[in-house]
Amino acid sequence: WLDMQRSQLGEDTRRVARRRLETWAFPAIGKRPIRHLAPAEILRMLRRIEAKGKHETAHRVRQRVGQICRYAVATGRADRDPTADLKGALATVPTKSRPAVTNRADVSALLRAISQYDGQPATYTALNLLPLVFVRPGELRRASWDEIDFQDATWRIPGRRMKMNRDHLVPLSTQAMDLLRELEPITGNRPYVFEGVRPGRPISENTLNGALRTLGYSGDQMTPHGFRAIASTLLHEQGWQPEVIELQLAHAQRSQVAAAYNRSARLEERRRMMQAWADYLDTLRIGPGANVTPIHQSL
Repeated sequence: WLDMQRSQLGEDTRRVARRRLETWAFPAIGKRPIRHLAPAEILRMLRRIEAKGKHETAHRVRQRVGQICRYAVATGRADRDPTADLKGALATVPTKSRPAVTNRADVSALLRAISQYDGQPATYTALNLLPLVFVRPGELRRASWDEIDFQDATWRIPGRRMKMNRDHLVPLSTQAMDLLRELEPITGNRPYVFEGVRPGRPISENTLNGALRTLGYSGDQMTPHGFRAIASTLLHEQGWQPEVIELQLAHAQRSQVAAAYNRSARLEERRRMMQAWADYLDTLRIGPGANVTPIHQSL
C-alpha cells in the first residue's frame, strides 16, 4: 500500500505515514492476518495512542489502517474494512491554531527583527524569504536550485514535495529574487538552496524555529508555519480575491479541473499579488507598523 502511494502522497506525507504505522500499528496488529482483524483490536490500539494525548495521531492512524484494509479488500486479501465500525469512537481532535503574529504593528516588529538576524547565510535567507513566499516550511527548506527559474522569476515546487501532491508555482517578487541572487554564490553549486551545516542536507525546521527563538519569539508567539497565517490574514484584509490567495497558499481546490485551470489562468494575478505583497512588507518593515496604509487596491 505504501508503494502505491508514491503517485498519491507527497514524500514527507508518505514518510510520516510509514513512521506512524511502524510506531503504533505494527507492534499492535502488524502480525495479525488482515482478513481476521476485528474492530475491537484496532480500537484498543487507537486507545493507546489517545492515552498519550495524541488525539490527532489516533485519527490519522485509523485513517491509514482503513486505507490499507480497503486496499486489501480490493486485492482479495480481506472481505471488509473493520475501521468502518469505529466511526465516532475516537475523541474529537482539539482545534489548535498555529502560533503567529497578525497585528500589523507586531508583523512590522517581526520583519525588522528578521532583517537583523545574524546567523548562517542560508538561514538568514530562508528566514527573510519565508514571509515573501509564505509556503510551508518543509517546501522552503528542501528547495533546490534547479526549481528556480531566474529568467521567469518563478519557483516551481514539484508535486512530490507538496501536501496536495501537485506542482505548485510561486511567482517571485523582485525582493525574493534579490535574496536568492545574494545566496547563489554561496550555495549555488550545491543541490539545496538552503544547505545546512551538514553537506548535502537542507536546514531543518528546528533551525528556523531556533532562529525565531534567537530573535526573542517563543513557540507560543511565532513559528515558521505562522507566516502563512500572516499572509492569509493581511491579504484578505487588503481585499485580494480569496480564490487567488487560496491558490497561492496551495490549499485544496474544489476539483482537479478547477485546480488545473487556476494554475495557469490566474498566474498573472498571483504575480501581481506577490509583488504588491513584497512591497507592502517593505513598507511595514520600514514604517511605523500598525499605522501603515495598505498599498493595494482591490481587484
